[in-house]
Amino acid sequence: MLFDRRLVAGLVGLWTASTASAAACTSDLLIDNFVKWTAGTNNLDWQNGDDGSMTSIAASAGQVVFTPKDGNSYFYESFPCVQAQSSGYTGINFSIQGPAGASVALELQTASSCDASSNYTSSYNIVSDLTGQRQVISLPLLGFDNSPNYDAVVGLVWSVFSKVGSQWSIGNVSLACGGTATVPPVTTVVTAVPSRTTIAVPTTILTTTATRSTTTPAQPTGCTNLLIDDWESQSRLTFLGYNALGQSSSDDGTMASIVVSGKRVMLTPTNLESYFYSQFGCLNTANKYGGISFRIRAARGTTFAVTLAWFDQCGSTNIKTFTQTTTQLKWTFDGTERLYWFPLSVFTGLDASKLDLVYFSNFNAAVILGPMSFYCGNTATEYVIPAVASSAPIPRQTSSTPVSNAKTFVIDAFANKDSNALGEWHGSDESNIVTQGNNFITIQTNDSDLSWNTQLTNKCADLRAYSGAYLHIAYSGSNKFSVALQQHNAKCNDAIAPFPETWDSLEAARYASATDIYMPINHFNVNLTRTIGFNLRGFYANEPTYFTKIEIVDKVPNGWVMPSKLPSGKLVFACTRPNSFAFAIDDGEPKYAARVMEMINQANIPVTFFTVGLPLLDEKNGLAKVYKDMAARGHQIALHSYTHPKMEGLPDEASIDWEYSNDLGAVKQVFGDTVHSNYFRPPFGTEGARMRQRLAANLKDPNAYLVQWSVDVEDWRWAQSTTPQKQLEAFKRDLAKGGNLVVMHYLYNSTINYIPEFIKLAKATGKTLMRVDQCMEDPNAPPLKAF
Repeated sequence: MLFDRRLVAGLVGLWTASTASAAACTSDLLIDNFVKWTAGTNNLDWQNGDDGSMTSIAASAGQVVFTPKDGNSYFYESFPCVQAQSSGYTGINFSIQGPAGASVALELQTASSCDASSNYTSSYNIVSDLTGQRQVISLPLLGFDNSPNYDAVVGLVWSVFSKVGSQWSIGNVSLACGGTATVPPVTTVVTAVPSRTTIAVPTTILTTTATRSTTTPAQPTGCTNLLIDDWESQSRLTFLGYNALGQSSSDDGTMASIVVSGKRVMLTPTNLESYFYSQFGCLNTANKYGGISFRIRAARGTTFAVTLAWFDQCGSTNIKTFTQTTTQLKWTFDGTERLYWFPLSVFTGLDASKLDLVYFSNFNAAVILGPMSFYCGNTATEYVIPAVASSAPIPRQTSSTPVSNAKTFVIDAFANKDSNALGEWHGSDESNIVTQGNNFITIQTNDSDLSWNTQLTNKCADLRAYSGAYLHIAYSGSNKFSVALQQHNAKCNDAIAPFPETWDSLEAARYASATDIYMPINHFNVNLTRTIGFNLRGFYANEPTYFTKIEIVDKVPNGWVMPSKLPSGKLVFACTRPNSFAFAIDDGEPKYAARVMEMINQANIPVTFFTVGLPLLDEKNGLAKVYKDMAARGHQIALHSYTHPKMEGLPDEASIDWEYSNDLGAVKQVFGDTVHSNYFRPPFGTEGARMRQRLAANLKDPNAYLVQWSVDVEDWRWAQSTTPQKQLEAFKRDLAKGGNLVVMHYLYNSTINYIPEFIKLAKATGKTLMRVDQCMEDPNAPPLKAF
C-alpha cells in the first residue's frame, strides 16, 4: 500500500467489541464535525489527527484547518469497524477546501472482517481539480482500488496533498446512507490539455538518450510481455533513476511527489509542466511487440498526454516524437483501477525498431500506474507479477525455557522524561518520534534510521550473571522494530571511537505476543562484560508502539515458545588488526570515478569499494570497467545493495531479499567468479534485525560483515555547503578519537579534492593502510604486501 497509517495502536483488538451493527442504515453516519477536537476524538469517540505531520492544524466551525508540511503529511479518522455495504452505506461525504487545481488521495482502510485482528489493508481514490472554494465531495463507496472489503471499514486517511505549504480544510465527514453517491460536477472540472499532437520533450532527456549504448533485451522462446517497470523499488526509481530495463526513468524534479509501493507508482503533479519519462535505449520492438499496457487509477476527469520518441538511427542525436492525449486515446477514468493500453501504430511515423522513451506530461491530477510493459502482437495483455516464494518457516525451540538464578530488576518504567528506573539516561536524538506519557512512552516513526535508548550505565555494565535471564518489554501496538543490546569499546570510554563498539539486534516480532516481548540475553551476540544499554531501533511501519516497562526477568510465562537465535552477521565500526587503517569508499558519481581511482593509484594504497549493483550494470556510465580495473589491481570490491534503500525500512523480507539477490547477481554478472564478498555496508548506515538476518541467509554466511565506520568525513553534510572544509575537520576529529575505518563518497567535487589530504593524514598516524577484509584479520583476505 502507498501509505501505512496505523490509526490508534491503543485500540488494537477492540474492533470486535466495537463493531457497528450490520442492520440497515436509516441515516448518514456522522464520523466527525470536529466539535470534539479538543478532546482528541471524533464524533464516534475514536481518535483523529495528523500525528504531527502537518506544519499547523486546528479545528473550528465544523472543520479542521491545516497546512501540509511535505509529501508525508496526512490526516486520519478512525472508527469502530463498519459493515458499510451490508448496512446500506453507499458513499463517503466530506467538505474540503484546498488550493485551486490541487488534488489529494483518500485512503480507505479495511479489515478482512469485523471479527478479525487489527491488521488492515489500504485502498485509494483521488479527489482532484479543487476549485479553491469550499466544496462538498461525495465519493462512491465502491470506487476504491484493490477490491477492499466494504463490510469491514475501519478508517480514512487524507494524504498526498499535491500542494504543500498552503492551507487546506476538511469538514463534516460521514458515510452516506442509501441512494447513489456521486461526485458533484464541481469536483470534476477538467483543466484543458492543449489540443496538439506533439509535445516538446526536454532536450536534456533526448540528448542523454542519444549518446547511450543500446541493447535489445534477450527474449525467451515465443513472446511474453517485456517489462518496462514493475515499480519494485522506490530507491531504484527516485534515488538512482532507473526502470526495470536498467534505463533512465525520472521526473527531473517536476512532480510534487513520486511514491512507489505495492508494485504501483503514484505520480502527483505540481502543475501542467510536470512530466515523467521512462527510457528504452533504442529498443527494437518491430514485428514482436504491438503496444504498451499498464493499469491506471485516476479520478474522474483526469487527463494527461503520452509521447513516444524514437531515433532515426541508434546512437544519433536525431530524435522524433509523436503525442496522443488520453482524450485522443479515448481513455476515461472513474477512480477504479483498470487495464489501459495503446498500440504503437497510433503514433504516426513511429519507427518501432528504434524506440527511445515514453513520456507522460500535462497531468491535471494525480495518477497511479501499475506495472508497465510492451505486449506481444496485436492483442493487449498485462504483465503478470511473478509469485514470490514465501520465506522458510522461522525455526523455533519447542523445549521449555530455562529459569535463571539472576535477580529481576526494572530498567525503565518511563516515570521520568530524562532518566530511567536505574537513574541512567534514556532518550533519543530525535525527540519528535517519542511522546512521554504517564509511566509510558509512545514511539511512532517509519524512519528505520531513528532509535531510542535506555542505558544500564554510562560506562560498562557486566551482564554475565544475567546470560541465562531474559529481557522483558511490556508494550502494545506495533512490533515492527528491532531491539539491540549495545557493547562499549575496550576502554569503556565514550570519547574514544568507536562508541558504541558494536551491538546485536533481534527482531521484536519474532519474540512477541500482543502485549509482551521476551528475549534471552544470550541471544544478543555481544561481549556481556561491556554492555551499555538497550536500543529500540529499525522501526519500519508508521504505527505507534506504547512501551510501559523494560526489565530483566529470570523466567518467561508458562507455555511461552521461544524462537531460535537467527544468524545476524558481525556489525563492525573499526578495524581489529593492530595499527591498521582502512578507506572504505561508497557509491558516487560515475563521472568522478576515474579521477578518484587515479588519486588512489598515485597514493599507492589498497582500499575497499562498496558498490551499488544496479549502476554497475549500466554500460553507459563506465563504472564496471573502472571497478574491474581496480579489482585487478588488488583493491577489494564489496556489497552496498542493488538500489541503495534503507534496507531495514523495506516493508517485508521479500523486498530485502530482492535487494540482496539482485546485488549479488550484478556483481556476478560484472566480475564473474573473480569477486565473492561477504562484506556489506548498509546504505545510510541503517541497520536492523531483519536486514542482518536476511544478509546472513542470502550470503549463506552466519558471520557476514556489516561494515559501518569510525571516521566520517560528513560529505553528506558539508560537501555542497558554503563550508566544505568542514569535511577535513570531521576527518581530523574522528582521527583524533582513534577512528580507523572511513566512510566517504565520491559524489561531490569538493570531497574528491580533499582525498589526497585525507590519505596524507591517515598515513601520518603511522598506521598501515589496507583493505577492510585485511584490517578485520579475515583469514580469507589476501596477505598484506607492499602496494
